[in-house]
Amino acid sequence: MTYPSVQAVEPLEDHKLLLTFDNGETRTFDVHPYLDRGVFRDLRDPAVFRSVRVAFDTIEWLNGADLCPETLYRNSMTHPPLWPVA
Repeated sequence: MTYPSVQAVEPLEDHKLLLTFDNGETRTFDVHPYLDRGVFRDLRDPAVFRSVRVAFDTIEWLNGADLCPETLYRNSMTHPPLWPVA
């Protein structure tokens, strides 16, 4: 199975990420389950968490932490549209 690539990422409150994938889907990913693991502990610092950016087909933080696009897509929730669809 092929997973979509990340096209955009926006850090949200409460250690969540708003992800836009190349298939047009917008999804929310919760980073909380990772915050007690290795390099992900650094993401508890709001400045480090906000340093997230798109790298190739996935995301990474300035401290070197990254997650594969498969994990991001599989473990994220569909995000409702920001405006009503007519």
